[in-house]
Amino acid sequence: MSTTESKPQTTLLVRVVRIEGSTPREVGARMTVQPHRVIGSIGGGHLEFDAIAQARAMLAGTESIPSEPRRVALGPSMGQCCGGVMWLQFEKLTMQDITSLHHLQKPQQPVALFGGGHVGQAIARQLAHLPFALHWIDSRDEIFPADTPPNIRCEHSDPVQAAVADIAPGSSVLIMSFSHAEDLEILALCLRRAREQDDLPYIGLIGSKSKWATFRHRLESRGYDEMDFARVTCPIGVPGIAGKQPEVIAVAVAAQLLQRLPS
Repeated sequence: MSTTESKPQTTLLVRVVRIEGSTPREVGARMTVQPHRVIGSIGGGHLEFDAIAQARAMLAGTESIPSEPRRVALGPSMGQCCGGVMWLQFEKLTMQDITSLHHLQKPQQPVALFGGGHVGQAIARQLAHLPFALHWIDSRDEIFPADTPPNIRCEHSDPVQAAVADIAPGSSVLIMSFSHAEDLEILALCLRRAREQDDLPYIGLIGSKSKWATFRHRLESRGYDEMDFARVTCPIGVPGIAGKQPEVIAVAVAAQLLQRLPS
């Protein structure tokens, strides 16, 4: 083995590449392991504890990095009773890999959030840690909190509905601006785009049934019909979660978006 090959690596990637039966994580789950830091998870418990120990032994050079995935049975010997089997791939990362992180990240579902009020801020905090690429839009200047996570794209757009043309294809749209007038204009343009491009799979409008009834009437006068209205979810959020606090609404909305992710 050459000197370069034997030099300890600083970061190792552990990926779930195959599963059978009941397992704590799905194919594609991953974590990066460094001597004093772990990012991500492959399922926790003894499985993850052992995988981290193995990865750190590989980083220290006391164990070689296997070229083939390692089979791990989740039975009594592992202290886990899932009963399934997982195959873990261990891979060294180059500095270029670590810098770009492109292949570490699963594709994220784009979400366009219109509105920076209390509910919008609560939703942004929820989605920042979930598999969504959030585009956050408001017509008001300096509305976005200073501590907004760096993975959220913030945009000041005046008029706010002008941003509809630029949101990513395939976006789930959440409409909750500071005024019903803005909400109506945003929704009208979203429905027009959905008619023409059919690339907005979810259009959610915050509000009550009475608000939606009023909006439907106004949209009908602009030429929209039942086929358009069928694209709109109002109220938003999974049913059965009571409470109107921003944090409660945020959990319900995040859950509804998670339900729509491809399996």
